[in-house]
Amino acid sequence: MSGFENLANKEMNFDPLIEEIADYTLNAHIESEEAYRIAQHVLLDSLGTGLLALRFPECAKHLGPIVPGASLPGGVRVPGTRYELDPVHAAFNIGCMIRWLDYNDTWLAAEWGHPSDNLGCILALADYISRSRVADGKMPLYVKDILSMSIKAHEIQGVLALENSLNRVGLDHVHLVKIASTSVATAMLGGTKEEVCSALSNAWIDGASLRTYRHAPNTGSRKSWAAGDATSRAVRLALMAVGGEMGYATALSAKTWGFQDVLYRGKELTLGRSLDSYVMEHILFKISFPAEFHAQTAVECAMDLHPLIRDRISEIASVTLTTHQSAIRIIDKKGPLHNPADRDHCLQYMVAIGLLFGTLTAEHYEESIARDPRIDALREKMVVVEDEQYSKDYLDPDKRSIANAVQIHFQDGTSTEKIVCEYPIGHRRRRAEGLPKVIEKFEHNLLTRFPRKKASEIMNLTLDYERFVQTPCHEFMALFII
Repeated sequence: MSGFENLANKEMNFDPLIEEIADYTLNAHIESEEAYRIAQHVLLDSLGTGLLALRFPECAKHLGPIVPGASLPGGVRVPGTRYELDPVHAAFNIGCMIRWLDYNDTWLAAEWGHPSDNLGCILALADYISRSRVADGKMPLYVKDILSMSIKAHEIQGVLALENSLNRVGLDHVHLVKIASTSVATAMLGGTKEEVCSALSNAWIDGASLRTYRHAPNTGSRKSWAAGDATSRAVRLALMAVGGEMGYATALSAKTWGFQDVLYRGKELTLGRSLDSYVMEHILFKISFPAEFHAQTAVECAMDLHPLIRDRISEIASVTLTTHQSAIRIIDKKGPLHNPADRDHCLQYMVAIGLLFGTLTAEHYEESIARDPRIDALREKMVVVEDEQYSKDYLDPDKRSIANAVQIHFQDGTSTEKIVCEYPIGHRRRRAEGLPKVIEKFEHNLLTRFPRKKASEIMNLTLDYERFVQTPCHEFMALFII
């Protein structure tokens, strides 16, 4: 012995944040019945949104094996298709479908995001593990397990988002999807606490995508497959961890080389509250139309105004959009819009569609509609202003409003009433009104892919909660194969 300590081999504890996430994922027992009921709706909503996305060739081109012929019979079924893939690439496929139309759930805090993105990972592994267990004569996973892991993934991503703003340092929120998915994926694969921590450390070390593809002048379709990419990477890291791959104890806190120093400007990452089921209980649904969530209430206002102004479009002098600070940062756009991904992140474009057509669908972002000269003419007349109270209420944990207002001013000096909407229909404060519409949306989306008889079979199972949660995962996933 030389008497000198070999620091490279010194045993260290993982960063406390990594350990807390791992402990929660492995050991927390979710007691909230509300969380499970909302998770049921989130699961159905996400699958329906994914099925709807299959109608769009730009989404469908990303699906299937990563190279021709690289299928895995007995692997993961990709809903709405006949593909059977390895769980890593299946997670990409499912995650890409769910996110493509910007129509799945939303979480708004210091960081924004879409926690149901994690279902790309959860559904892929649930089908794969369940089929593998049955083939070995073992008990399958059940839909209740999907809901439990969905609640936990929502909580990890959403609570990390409460106080840690990756967007402020130019990083994309899908990194938090990768963190949440990595933790639950490793647990689903039977990982120990050390293996979950190891996988999480590697996920943090991966770094994070830049937000380049979400903002002008580079807004593009990567924002629609980025979450699928994150869930795919999560499954890969989880498989490596349970296979014995090492972790890195101070992946976050290591001086100079850790995530916090390299990518987070030296700030410490924190959890905004204890991990339980808060995020699932408060999640925001996109129900009536596919629009970036900061614009949802603005589009509701525009639709309310449509019957009053549809015959007076040429008389409009200006349109005042009163909004909150986050909307201004993300979706206040002037000038040319180059593709659907650009348009569905433009406040003015979405409001113009609502005013002109009284509705908003995914097709309204396509070139055939965008060529309508009235849209850009209206956009040029729009003035966006911040209401500081709206911005405060957006961050208030007891409100979490997403307020917008729209007022039309005419050339003759008259104007409409200022139409204000604080809470979109997908907000927790409007659950009684919103949840039945989530189910209506799900049924509508099923019918875009399946004949009415099969859609009815799916509806009958999934709405019978007690029977639904006891359904083996592989049998549930088989319902969505064409």
